[in-house]
Amino acid sequence: MKKIILLNLGLLLFFSCKKEKKEEIAQSITIDPYSIEQFMDNENAFANGFSPDKSSVLMTSNRSGIYNMYTVPSSGGEFTPVTKSDSASVYGISYFPEDDRILFRMDGNGDEIFKIFVKDSSGIKRLTPEKNVRALFRGWAKDGKSFFYGSNERDSKFMDYYEMNIADFTSKMIYKNEDGMDFEIMSEDRKHILLTKTINTNDRDLYLLNTVTNKKIKINTNLSSNSPEDFSPDGTSFYYTTDDSAEFSYLMKYNLEEGTKEKVVEKKWDIARFYFTRNGKYQILFTNEDAKTVIEVTEVATGNKVKFPTIDNQEINQASFSRDESMALLSVGGSNTPDNSYSYNLATQEYHKLTDVLNKDINAEHLVTSQVVRFPSFDGLEIPAIYYQPKQATATNKVPALVWVHGGPGGQSRQGYSSVIQYLVNHGYAVLAVNNRGSSGYGKTFYKMDDRNHGDKDLKDCIAGKDWLAKQDVIDSNKIGIIGGSYGGYMTMAALTYTPEEFKVGVNLFGVTNWIRTLKNIPPWWESFKEALYTEMGDPNTADSIRLHQISPLFHTEKITKPLIVLQGAQDPRVLKIESDEIVEGVKKNGVPVEYVLFEDEGHGFVKKENQIEAYGRVLKFLDTYLKDGDTKMINDGKTESTKVDSKN
Repeated sequence: MKKIILLNLGLLLFFSCKKEKKEEIAQSITIDPYSIEQFMDNENAFANGFSPDKSSVLMTSNRSGIYNMYTVPSSGGEFTPVTKSDSASVYGISYFPEDDRILFRMDGNGDEIFKIFVKDSSGIKRLTPEKNVRALFRGWAKDGKSFFYGSNERDSKFMDYYEMNIADFTSKMIYKNEDGMDFEIMSEDRKHILLTKTINTNDRDLYLLNTVTNKKIKINTNLSSNSPEDFSPDGTSFYYTTDDSAEFSYLMKYNLEEGTKEKVVEKKWDIARFYFTRNGKYQILFTNEDAKTVIEVTEVATGNKVKFPTIDNQEINQASFSRDESMALLSVGGSNTPDNSYSYNLATQEYHKLTDVLNKDINAEHLVTSQVVRFPSFDGLEIPAIYYQPKQATATNKVPALVWVHGGPGGQSRQGYSSVIQYLVNHGYAVLAVNNRGSSGYGKTFYKMDDRNHGDKDLKDCIAGKDWLAKQDVIDSNKIGIIGGSYGGYMTMAALTYTPEEFKVGVNLFGVTNWIRTLKNIPPWWESFKEALYTEMGDPNTADSIRLHQISPLFHTEKITKPLIVLQGAQDPRVLKIESDEIVEGVKKNGVPVEYVLFEDEGHGFVKKENQIEAYGRVLKFLDTYLKDGDTKMINDGKTESTKVDSKN
């Protein structure tokens, strides 16, 4: 998270950004407009690990239209399909440690009730219960003879934890969760388990459980965010991150025998993750630096930093190592190019490109690199944002713009590639992805600023983002809309409801519109997190329901006067379909243009290419009609159209 910086620095950056943009105007170019089919034909592929002999790599890719598993030689080459699902998406987990069997997971078209499966020479076998039981892989044992997983088979509200023997696929419970704690990691000797207890959406208590004595020790003494990271290779200590008495999370080490703590690493940003490779040769540290992942790999014996090669002038944002620690899989990309996977030999320093995900029809020079900008909000608070400016935008060719709001509450817009954002920018829409107060990554004070204040100050931050856009000399200040998914979808609806004159249009992607119902219908497996969410949002079963009613757009639809498009997955377990059904019906009564796009085989987000093409193609058509093409056509003789598209699958 990031500290709150004084307003004068924010203004300095603001004017600096304006100067940079004026310099860019003269360099604006004519670019080709690409279709949504071309953008969605970018492949989304990621590596799941090396085979035991490191000759091949397991990949998950959506090249078939939905996610399936493939293998590719570690030296690069053709993909070989492992699964050929044409309905539910398949997500690879890994090869087995000592043979070519493959572990993977699937859910029911986005319902998030995942099952774990094995693929071997005889076919596919489900390893966890079929109906209404959620199972999540939690890692391999160091000896490779078993793996750990969580399951709510015993009680739908709590995830118990199991160890499954891969010789015969028998499992045993290793932690019975009866007190709402979360199992994090277990030591190699099975004598210690690290558990967390969620207090609120920022803070978690950390506990050390001795499995021999059954004694449980609380590690933190103050209310803070604590996250277990890894046990030391020799098993004498463990590492965890905490923001105790600090704005940002730093790395701590706890000595198991002596019960002592020491600070290991502290940076100016959050340390997001830390772990050792299997045999302890390397340690890997990830930092969230101004919405960008920075990776640092250190050879433990020497303390020397591992210097990865510079590949295509892009950044390495992820690295995972083979079990023998001789090779790594690197994820390389940036805000203007989708991530590709590479294999890297640490001894020879040779690397091989495993994927080439950018559609050949798209000229990479036509994609936009994002900029980090900051602007003052209504109360002087500095708000960070990620800005994408169309290359064709100039002072004489002003473009419409969108305020983009991330999910959450508590999410963060990142400096990464987004086909959807690039598609909109390619078609002449500037996008400002606002990290309003309450976003993660900018310090815990900033993170907590929207608690029980949603739809108010966080919305005002988005409006301040709109005002910042309006001041840019390449933006048509009369053509600025708002778009967001999940919590961002709520912010879209809050903007159109409570500040109906600020934005010209709204795009609601599966957004919450009735907080009372949403909070009462939290999926059962979120039980350990429910009270924390109630702490931030309010308890719908108490007097808090009055405020939740006030901030829920569904109960105030008569205030909405601007065109709206709503997109929803019918299988969504977080934002129920009825949320979108009812908001559309309410807005239609106002005679306001409203469109509704529903996919029967999607959940919280759209993962199938066919549906993505339909969804985002419809979004652009809506924006072109009601935002880009002159004055928005609000009401045509009191008539309005509401459309609904069901998925074909």
